[in-house]
Amino acid sequence: MNKLSNWWHDAVVYQIYPRSFCDSNGDGIGDLQGIISKLDYLQNLGVNVIWLSPVYRSPMDDNGYDISDYQDIAPEFGTMEDMQQLLDEAKYRGIRIIMDLVVNHTSDEHPWFISARESKDSPYRDYYIWRDKQVDGTEPDDQGSLFGGSAWQYDEQTDEYYYHLFSKRQPDLNWENPAVHQAIFEMMNWWIDKGIGGFRLDVIDLIGKEIDKGITGNGPNLHPLLQKMNKATFGDKALLTVGETWGATPEIAKLFSGEQREELSMVFQFEHITLTWKEGDKWQPVEFNLPALKQVLTKWQVELETEGWNSLFWNNHDLPRIVSKYGDEGQYRVESAKMLATTLHMMKGTPYIYQGEEIGMTNVAFESIEDYCDIETLNFYHERTANGVTEETMLAAVHENSRDNARTPMQWDSSSCAGFSSSKPWIKVNPNYKNINVEAALNDAQSIFYHYQRLIELRRAFPLIVNGRFKPLLEQHEQVFAYLREDEHQQIVVINNFSNQSVVISVPKILEDKNLECLIYNYEPHLQLSSQLVLQPYESFAALIV
Repeated sequence: MNKLSNWWHDAVVYQIYPRSFCDSNGDGIGDLQGIISKLDYLQNLGVNVIWLSPVYRSPMDDNGYDISDYQDIAPEFGTMEDMQQLLDEAKYRGIRIIMDLVVNHTSDEHPWFISARESKDSPYRDYYIWRDKQVDGTEPDDQGSLFGGSAWQYDEQTDEYYYHLFSKRQPDLNWENPAVHQAIFEMMNWWIDKGIGGFRLDVIDLIGKEIDKGITGNGPNLHPLLQKMNKATFGDKALLTVGETWGATPEIAKLFSGEQREELSMVFQFEHITLTWKEGDKWQPVEFNLPALKQVLTKWQVELETEGWNSLFWNNHDLPRIVSKYGDEGQYRVESAKMLATTLHMMKGTPYIYQGEEIGMTNVAFESIEDYCDIETLNFYHERTANGVTEETMLAAVHENSRDNARTPMQWDSSSCAGFSSSKPWIKVNPNYKNINVEAALNDAQSIFYHYQRLIELRRAFPLIVNGRFKPLLEQHEQVFAYLREDEHQQIVVINNFSNQSVVISVPKILEDKNLECLIYNYEPHLQLSSQLVLQPYESFAALIV
């Protein structure tokens, strides 16, 4: 926990996936100079933190989450000079850069791993996890990779298997080796000295794994390791640190982010995301259920009210576009996108906006699996269809949950390639870019962009939104998510219709006949509440009770 400042309590973070954000040199791949060219746009939006997905040197087996050099920049993104310019230009605009850091694994092209596989006597051998094959010559055990297939890869040169929870080209680091700690901490301090604003720590809950006991997430050594990291690197500095923790519960989140724990600022938990996955399987999507979503979000708001801190997000580079998932990407795209934004940003926690979310970008439905680039998507598509799932079923699941939904190029304008690049992009542009783009949004005073801008302004204007208590309302309602934010001085009521139908609600007694100062809305402002309230499809508003 940062002792100097909790500045990130009222921060708003914008995630950039560099490959898909803006291409400055016409090679079809987004880059650092492209990001620099759009800093004024982000300053206009109002964000004060950028979470930058990995730009380190990498063979791009997993689009940069396979790092071959932590202290260099991938040539397709630019140079270290470009990176320093980005840091400086962002700082000039009051924006901090959070580096996305992957320390659970490296690329198989990292010098450590190249040395490790050359000989069992290599000083880097124990930087990774190796096991002998079984007597019958098979893999050490039956653990599976999260990207499909086995978690073990045979290495002929040393006649042993190495462990990889993700791609076989992403060998896991051995966090039981103190030499790994020292090397990672030195690298982190090198980046801190360059002036970054903190770290987003990829799959950080996996570094405490004990694979011989079958423990991967939330292993017994996880929190001692994070406390050691905190003490050796960012703990005494005013930095934002957020951990990606797919297995976190509220109790676990308090261990990560409690004030006295000296670990991280906050974590990303995914309980609200996996609600539409059948038994945790994203490739078997199920219908959206608002009461279940309300229950999860309310639980996290209430449980972390006085201890720990929430991250607030709908989207990221691994997830489908929220307006397609929980809203309506058709007739009510604008209304539902605004509603989803209000629902999230009026809660307690640090909001994260994923590139394109602020203009209501949608999922993409490519006609052929050949149009997809994501390694996870391709692996599971081919694995499942080989095992009897129909191509139609898998392609429908891909349309709904593929990571490539978030990775189509940012839609800047209606020109060729959506203004992302002057040449063919690395992945196809969503065909709806001619109507959904930044230029159109900036020219429309009622656009989703200005709704996000207003939400960010409200967070800065009302300490209640940052620090106030959360009180759920209409908890049993199947179409409406409503809540109060309150402190000793003020109350804000937030009411959101998650359906494409008009809904009549009975106003809770504590709100009856109250006068309102409507702070943000997507239809018309409400000035008073009587006993009943009619909400239009996807109608949403937040109002100060006066």
